Amino acid sequence: MERGNQTSVSEFLLLGLSDRPEQQLLLFVVFLWMYLLGVLGSLLIVLAIGSDPHLHTPMYFFLTNLSLADACFLSTTIPKMLVNIQTQSKSISYTGCLTQMYFFILLGSLDHFLLTGMAFDRYVAICHPLHYTTIMSPPLLAILVSGSWIISGLYALIHTLLVVRLSFCMDNEILHFFCELNQILKLSCTDTVINDVLLYVLIVMLGVGPIAGLIFSYTHIVSTILKISSARGRSKAFSTCGSHLAVVSLFYGSALGVYLSPMSIQATRQGSIASVVYTVVTPMLNPFIYSLRNKDMKWALRNLLQ
Repeated sequence: MERGNQTSVSEFLLLGLSDRPEQQLLLFVVFLWMYLLGVLGSLLIVLAIGSDPHLHTPMYFFLTNLSLADACFLSTTIPKMLVNIQTQSKSISYTGCLTQMYFFILLGSLDHFLLTGMAFDRYVAICHPLHYTTIMSPPLLAILVSGSWIISGLYALIHTLLVVRLSFCMDNEILHFFCELNQILKLSCTDTVINDVLLYVLIVMLGVGPIAGLIFSYTHIVSTILKISSARGRSKAFSTCGSHLAVVSLFYGSALGVYLSPMSIQATRQGSIASVVYTVVTPMLNPFIYSLRNKDMKWALRNLLQ
């Protein structure tokens, strides 16, 4: 087949999580509630942090960006799924599919970088408390957060532009509830070697560094906490990073569980169902993990609601 930048299909079909008509109402209700809980919870976190001057610290600045990213992440996939269930349609336009794919990659990558930045913040707070204010200065904070947005945007743009150059023929069925990059590449009737190579190269380049940073930060955090003589002191130190560690474990555990599984499983409906954990459940639970395990957040939320 010849390469081209034109596609012969005007839309794709999102096959969703189930073909059974009797399950559609249940899926609609469940995902609608998950979407509302996730978005409202994330927005409440943002409003609570913005309204409480005591929370205008580096850690909560990271949390504000993470909450905004989670709200947008949920809004990238679930509304289209709900509309398709309600209208009994599976279609998504070619442009809409690429747009959804772009924002999914951008926001997923952004979560990846923000969680690493939050781990570094906890590392400095626990391992170098006397220099915390000096190290986590506003200029460094701005560089870390803006850099996360810029790198994630460029990463998503590269993959989107590489998909635009592909041609798609008769097969336009995506075995997923959103336009996932690997699923789209499988439908192309042109050579995807460049896409596949860059996909793995960029994953290694942008993935190894942040993951190594997470491991480095928590290795030193655990080492420092274990050196504290009193049990109360160890408990207090660990509580400052407990919420973040829970979110990291949930995010990476579910995502790696899906993408490290055999391709034979990823290409089935079971693979798309498993991806619900990191695409929907994790961003929905993040606001509750941070608010229920954090006294400052609970106090700020109580003041905001009152």
